[in-house]
Amino acid sequence: MNLVESEKKYYMPVYERMPVTLVRGKGVNVWDDAGKRYLDFVSGIAVNSLGHCHPAVIRAVNKQVRTLIHTSNLFYTAPQLELAELLVNHSAMKKVFFANSGAEAVEGAVKLARRWGKLKLGGAYEVITANGSFHGRTLAMVAATGQPKFQKPYEPLPSGFVNVAYNDIDAIKKATTDKTCAVLLEPVQGEGGVNIPGPGYLKQVRAWCDQKGLLLVLDEVQTGIGRCGTLFAYEQYGIEPDVMALAKGLAGGIPIGAVLATDKASVFARGDHGTTFGGNPLACAAGTAVLRYVIENDIPSHAKDMGELLLAGLTKLKKEFKFIKDVRGKGLLQAVEFDQDIARGVALLCLEQGLIVNNLKPDLIRLIPPLVVQPADIAKALRLLKYSLKQASANLA
Repeated sequence: MNLVESEKKYYMPVYERMPVTLVRGKGVNVWDDAGKRYLDFVSGIAVNSLGHCHPAVIRAVNKQVRTLIHTSNLFYTAPQLELAELLVNHSAMKKVFFANSGAEAVEGAVKLARRWGKLKLGGAYEVITANGSFHGRTLAMVAATGQPKFQKPYEPLPSGFVNVAYNDIDAIKKATTDKTCAVLLEPVQGEGGVNIPGPGYLKQVRAWCDQKGLLLVLDEVQTGIGRCGTLFAYEQYGIEPDVMALAKGLAGGIPIGAVLATDKASVFARGDHGTTFGGNPLACAAGTAVLRYVIENDIPSHAKDMGELLLAGLTKLKKEFKFIKDVRGKGLLQAVEFDQDIARGVALLCLEQGLIVNNLKPDLIRLIPPLVVQPADIAKALRLLKYSLKQASANLA
């Protein structure tokens, strides 16, 4: 079966795929249909937190798939409440709602914020978000996302979102009106280019929300579950959100999303929100297995150490290759920014060498390996990246 031709015939042309068909994965490696092995430093876009086919996930899914895959939220199921309890006991949040994806989780968080505005702020409904953000692909979340390239094809967009400059507390204050119910931010902007907030920014936003009675909503879809070196990235900034969205790495590859809230912010009543598939036994069993493993094995600390090792190596490459404009990251969410639009070419050169990286922007690649990556894997990735950068440099000459 020719998958390239099949895609052209049957699938909507929305993806710029890499020219490889992946058929198997184990740990930090994947294999294509010709048997070639690749070191996976994208991990399903920060999804395969424990790597591919981790034994803990396999055991949990095998057990659950033989017992009860799906029922509905008309009934109680133990895996759902087990995962909810685990999340509450290891975060500043007190209530949980499960969805199917990151976009659904953030949209659920926005719905919760609007309900807050209706009940507590005289009907306020606007949510302030930051330029460079990314909150999902639904129409409402495209409006929330502060990137015109995602918005322009779908205008007019749903109202209720105000995009302001990132890392600028004054911009948030200026945008706040009697219509504002919440501020929605990523602790680190992942899809925007691995943009890290300046010192004190999130504390200033937290203080402003407290002063105005607004909810602070954090989108931790990409940064949560240990990715940035703590279980949740907010822990590194000396703040606690009112509402938090999770997804990606929570269930190790099984689709799941979650909205978490404090008691104060948990204002949904019966019938206010719902889902058919969200929080089903299979997804929650996988999520419980992943989260337990992450917590019991202190994977966030490991991710912090490995992130420092990776960043140190990338910093050395920056000194060697003058076309590298910047390297930055937190934990195992790292980026290499170039001074010209060569990211796709670099990613393809890496692929030839057996390293998978993500050309996130025309001038930037992102490295988001599984959280269980080891020093030897990082050393190998840096060697392959260096070789690919040398080839890119020769092509530029």
